[in-house]
Amino acid sequence: MARYTGPVCKLCRREKQKLFLKGSKCYSEKCPLEIKNYPPGQHGTGRRMKFSEYGIQLREKQKIKRIYGVLETPFRNYFAKANRQKGPTGENLIKLLERRLDNVVYRLGFAPSRKAARQMVLHRHFMVNGRIVNIPSYLLRPGDVVSVKEKSKKMDIIHNTLRRVKDNPYPWLTVNKAELSGTFNEIPEREDIPVNVNEQLVVELYSK
Repeated sequence: MARYTGPVCKLCRREKQKLFLKGSKCYSEKCPLEIKNYPPGQHGTGRRMKFSEYGIQLREKQKIKRIYGVLETPFRNYFAKANRQKGPTGENLIKLLERRLDNVVYRLGFAPSRKAARQMVLHRHFMVNGRIVNIPSYLLRPGDVVSVKEKSKKMDIIHNTLRRVKDNPYPWLTVNKAELSGTFNEIPEREDIPVNVNEQLVVELYSK
């Protein structure tokens, strides 16, 4: 299974904003973006770069891919599926990505980052509706219940992350910290999804 294995902090620096790819480090003073607020590479500190219309659209696509940890081919497949659905294609795309199991595990507070959630799902630590699912890209449906496998309920990474999550800020999810489970209540509306991206630029990019 293909995945990005390079330094993720460089991805935030490239996009000039926090993508929250490193868990608790993103909230601390150790975040490289706090120290090096410029793109990586030998030309990062040079003159200000000017992007063309295509370049701006490409950067927005890269930003969305990096936030959700999706590579080019599956991202194109998500876009094609979103384009076939009713409603704005860009909003459909973000909603599809939010339904991914690794993203929901992260949103529920069971993992410090989507990358960590992806690994934990692959290692069979989570169940959906009582059955083990080890596919990070599994799309949840309204009413699905995500729970930690019984043998995995003592994992420190889960409890340490839950301690930092005081309240559930996502109205489409319900978290039961005592049972280490959560319910995907409904597909969220775009305005409720806290992702600072302009998905319409991706639609314009793929429409060329």
